[in-house]
Amino acid sequence: ASATHALSKIPDVEIDPEGTFKYILVNVKVKDGDASKEIVRGTKSAEYHNHIFDKVSPAMEALGMECKCLGGGKIEHNSQEKKLRVFGESTAFGKADHAVSAEKLKTVFNNYEITLG
Repeated sequence: ASATHALSKIPDVEIDPEGTFKYILVNVKVKDGDASKEIVRGTKSAEYHNHIFDKVSPAMEALGMECKCLGGGKIEHNSQEKKLRVFGESTAFGKADHAVSAEKLKTVFNNYEITLG
């Protein structure tokens, strides 16, 4: 049960507070378990999408999780106007399901206008 608890504690969304940056949608699954969820991770410091995954994956494995990247894209975060735009794709991982990513973003940025494409 502790692994499922650990899964629930993993933030659904971790993105930069401002700017345009690469992001990935990752499926995080409890090793040897059924519980899983999708998480969104994005940062300006990543030159390539796999840089994000290479950071996320070991961190999740340390918590007893398995990771699979479901695709990537870009997020434009305008904190002043409270707007998020999800678009683009990843060369390495393909295009994430931006609609799924948008739903995740909504849970954290519930007073934002979120657009796709």
